[in-house]
Amino acid sequence: MKFRKAIKGDEAKILMFIEYLAEYEHLRDMLSADKDKLAYWLFENDVAHVLFALDEEGKEVGFALYFYNFSTFLAKAGLYLEDLYVLKEYRGQGYGKGLLKELAKICVSEGLGRFEWQCLDWNKPSIDFYLSLGAEVLDDWHQYRLNADKILKLAKED
Repeated sequence: MKFRKAIKGDEAKILMFIEYLAEYEHLRDMLSADKDKLAYWLFENDVAHVLFALDEEGKEVGFALYFYNFSTFLAKAGLYLEDLYVLKEYRGQGYGKGLLKELAKICVSEGLGRFEWQCLDWNKPSIDFYLSLGAEVLDDWHQYRLNADKILKLAKED
C-alpha cells in the first residue's frame, strides 16, 4: 500500500473526497468548500495537510485531512484528524487502517503526544473500527463550536 501527500494542483481530488464524505455523513447542506479555499488554506497557508492512499495503479482511493494542535498538559503538539474517507468500492481492503497507520508513523517520527479525531455517534462501522485499533472514547468531554456568525458576534462584543 502506498501513500502520498497532496500537492498544489490536487484541489479537485481533495474536494471530490470532501464531497463524498459530506454525502456519507448526511451533511451535504453544510458544505461550502471549493478548490480556491482549499488551495488557499492547504497550500498557500499550510494550515492543514492531506494524505492520499493509493491503489496498485496509483489512483487516489482514500484521503485523510489533518492538522496539528497542542496539548498544554503534555507540552507537546498533537495530530488532529479532521476527515478520513475511503471510496466505497475500496473499503474493507485496509486503506482506512493504512491511512491511520501512516498518520501514527508521522506522530512517532515527529514526537507528537496525541493522535485525535471525532466520529459521528451514528457511524457504528467507523466506531467499531476505531475501537478495534485501541482508540478511546472520551465520554467526559464535550465539543463546542461557534459558527462564523457567532464568531463575528463574539468578536464585536464590548
